[in-house]
Amino acid sequence: MNTGSDNQSTTHYLMHNHAIIAQTSDATLTVEQSLGLSGESQLVGAKNAVLVIIASLILTEGISVLTNVPCSDDVLQMIDLLRDLGAHIIFYADKNTLEVDTRFITSYKVNPIIMKKMRASILVMGPLLARFSRAEIALPGGCAIGDRPIDFHIKNFEKMNVDYTIDGDFLIGVTKKLKPTTLVLEYPSVGATENLMMAAALTSGVTRIINAALEPEVLDLITVLRLMGAHIEILPPATIEIHGVAALLPVKHHVMHDRLEAGALLLAAAVTGGMVSLPQADATLMEVFLLKLQEMGHSLLIGPAGKGITLHATKQPRAVSFATGPYPGFPTDLQASMMAVQCLAEGKSVIHETVFENRFLHVRELQKMGAQITVNGDRVVVTGVDALYGASVIATDIRASCALVLAGLAAKGTTVMTGIHHWKRGYESLEKKLALLGANIILKKTTS
Repeated sequence: MNTGSDNQSTTHYLMHNHAIIAQTSDATLTVEQSLGLSGESQLVGAKNAVLVIIASLILTEGISVLTNVPCSDDVLQMIDLLRDLGAHIIFYADKNTLEVDTRFITSYKVNPIIMKKMRASILVMGPLLARFSRAEIALPGGCAIGDRPIDFHIKNFEKMNVDYTIDGDFLIGVTKKLKPTTLVLEYPSVGATENLMMAAALTSGVTRIINAALEPEVLDLITVLRLMGAHIEILPPATIEIHGVAALLPVKHHVMHDRLEAGALLLAAAVTGGMVSLPQADATLMEVFLLKLQEMGHSLLIGPAGKGITLHATKQPRAVSFATGPYPGFPTDLQASMMAVQCLAEGKSVIHETVFENRFLHVRELQKMGAQITVNGDRVVVTGVDALYGASVIATDIRASCALVLAGLAAKGTTVMTGIHHWKRGYESLEKKLALLGANIILKKTTS
């Protein structure tokens, strides 16, 4: 790991990024109508992959290097979490490179302030139990998109011989020794699959996770664990089998590109009647989503072996219906943005949200802009309108923030969005990428 002046300057850079994020918590994103966005854009690493990969480094003792790491607020929070546990970390944010030395991790108690800011912090439970036979965590925070209970985590860790107690704000898990077993998930929870798999990697014997989540981000974690020396196999149907090993080694890994950022950029071109080319996008990871774009009438050009996507938007988009679901279904994290695009499509779209029970908070904000949307439980009906109009809107979660920005790009007039901390949590400078495509979008700090 680098030391001396490089260490100091890089740490300074990281602290500077924290300061920027703190300042933008009361900021606004101002979006003017920007039709015909056009150009090529690069993708950052996947937030939903990198957070759990950083957590997995607790399983090792040594220096790991991750590249293609996005400089988003959630990533900075996960860095703070590991640093609070004792890890020595340098983040070269300008190079998207993260160096983590886990030899000095001595704590198994997670700072509750960090825990309540980010739901993904629950993912350190498995690694801490595997390394210290103990984990003390507060209930996680994050987006207001539903209960997202951690029951799947706790019930299955109990089957692995973990005893749980509650002490004040802390949930304390303790085990004399993790035991291998067969774990059956009622629902293919991504977080539970990842947490249990990480713990099982250092549990002597064979652990099987039945009805496991197999999202691309889970597969990226499996790639990392295998690089560490873990023995993991994927078996039909939806089963992950882990043969525990005695120790795992540090790794070097390039984080997969973010298919959700790719989806956002494709939808930005679609909603503004433009064109965007994403040479790094992997079409094989987005097939249902891309099918729906084609059904709307948009033209897609896919590169060899699915690498690279170019979208040419139709001038007369047709409404399409869809239901979210576990991979390879339509991603729940693209539901809000796709809904924004349906608001200006011809016809009616029925959207069924099957993953989170409270992920329609963006509906009322789109309605402020003139969208015709009715909500009935876990379904909405969107009737396309001729135009949306700029308004003052509030982002309630990461993906809602993206939906409102997309609507603002197509809406007549000016859209001003608050709740920018959600935008900063999920995306690294996406507003700058949109601006390079021709968007009139400005991040403004509110002055007191």
